[in-house]
Amino acid sequence: MKTNEEIVRDFIAAWSRLNVEEIVTCFTPDGTYHNMMNAPVSGHDNLRRFIGGFIKDWTRTSWDVLNIVVQGNIVMAERLDRIWIGGKSVDLPCCGVFVLDDGKIRMWRDYFDLATYARAIAANH
Repeated sequence: MKTNEEIVRDFIAAWSRLNVEEIVTCFTPDGTYHNMMNAPVSGHDNLRRFIGGFIKDWTRTSWDVLNIVVQGNIVMAERLDRIWIGGKSVDLPCCGVFVLDDGKIRMWRDYFDLATYARAIAANH
């Protein structure tokens, strides 16, 4: 059985494949993603729509884990998310807080500065 750290690291790595189904299956059936710029999204169908909607224009992504801390079923991962939309690139510092339940993500809260993302897209336009 994988450790909670390994589960979160595998989830982060899954994003590089831009496969919505693979990403969604990392959540419990009623799992929640709270991208702090939006309302929380729960359940596989809603997660599929939400995640699919915002990665649809991404051409590539790679997330670097800078620091990771584990306490019980809570994993905190400081990351640098590198995102490409066509020829435009964004390096977005993020911090994710994951609550795991039986090998799946029950809650994921992601914190970042939306202005950093918006400025990078505008500058590369």
